[in-house]
Amino acid sequence: MTSLSTHVLDTAAGKPAVGMGVTLLHDDRVLYSGVTDSDGRCAGLQDIDVSAGAYVLRFDVATYFLAHGQNLPDPPFLDVVQIDFGMTDNGHYHVPLLVSPFGYSTYRGS
Repeated sequence: MTSLSTHVLDTAAGKPAVGMGVTLLHDDRVLYSGVTDSDGRCAGLQDIDVSAGAYVLRFDVATYFLAHGQNLPDPPFLDVVQIDFGMTDNGHYHVPLLVSPFGYSTYRGS
């Protein structure tokens, strides 16, 4: 069985990104749509049935920062961060996002 999780950290504030919109897509189909919890995670994401293939995680970065009082340029430097990634085997895939209004990074976590 393959499972997926994410964790979003607001590096500008030094804390979990609470209330950020997250969408998971596979073959242009929405498999999950929700918001991060008080720890910056999407608990319901782990309940999604995933298998080997290509996926997309979309994070509503600008909406999150604007809702938290961040002054952003118009248009914002980062609006939606999209991570295209592949899963090739059974196991757990963790795709975290470290984000500020002007930069982000990700990696395959554990």
